[in-house]
Amino acid sequence: MDRGLYVAMTGAKQIMQAQTVNNQNIANSSTVGFRADTVSFSSLPIYGPGYASRVNAVAADAGTDFSSGVLMSTGNPLDIAVNGKGFIAVRAADGTEAYTRAGDLHMTPEGDLTTGTGLAVLSESGPVNIPPSTHVTIGGDGTVSSIPLGLSPAAQSPVDRIKLVNPPTGSLVKGLDGLFRVKGGAKATTDETVAVSSGTLESSNVNAAQSLVSMIELQRQYEFQIKSINSADTDEQSAERLMLTS
Repeated sequence: MDRGLYVAMTGAKQIMQAQTVNNQNIANSSTVGFRADTVSFSSLPIYGPGYASRVNAVAADAGTDFSSGVLMSTGNPLDIAVNGKGFIAVRAADGTEAYTRAGDLHMTPEGDLTTGTGLAVLSESGPVNIPPSTHVTIGGDGTVSSIPLGLSPAAQSPVDRIKLVNPPTGSLVKGLDGLFRVKGGAKATTDETVAVSSGTLESSNVNAAQSLVSMIELQRQYEFQIKSINSADTDEQSAERLMLTS
């Protein structure tokens, strides 16, 4: 295979992978607490016989953008947003402890506190469960308080405390479910400095406008690679005809 054709083909493949990540970000531009994924391109030499005259563009996972999203007031006492750095501990679908910034919390008929996607919110002792209550509030330190059913507001008392953590972002890995976990399967410890705001949600940190621009740029780069493939193929056919007629 012509080396130029190979480089163009691999370049198109890597651009498609980068486009997939970019489109995933766009699809989650309205997802509460979502953190955008990033991609970086690097040039690697193609090893083989002859001179090192070809390089290959490789799209690599550059990690996650941990910058904060915009805080939106909802007035819902079960909506919380982490102030600054930190995460909310939840139990993932696979049973592991994971971390999220999505604070759109709900209470099931059984009193379990869950995220908007149905994941159990954790405390230090396990899933947070709230007894039958007329009103539930969440304090700045994650303390969940309630007014027991049939009692006056003066009877409000703490029920449990949401586990809030702040592990180094370099130690976190993002799973296919969008949740973060500590590398190696370890559990992050509670951080007393992490605070939340009640009645507020954090938006996705995806810059929708920039992501749309990136989508157009990647599409143009992909088309350029395809044109390079077609040109290489045309040149090869022309060379074959010249050899046959000579």
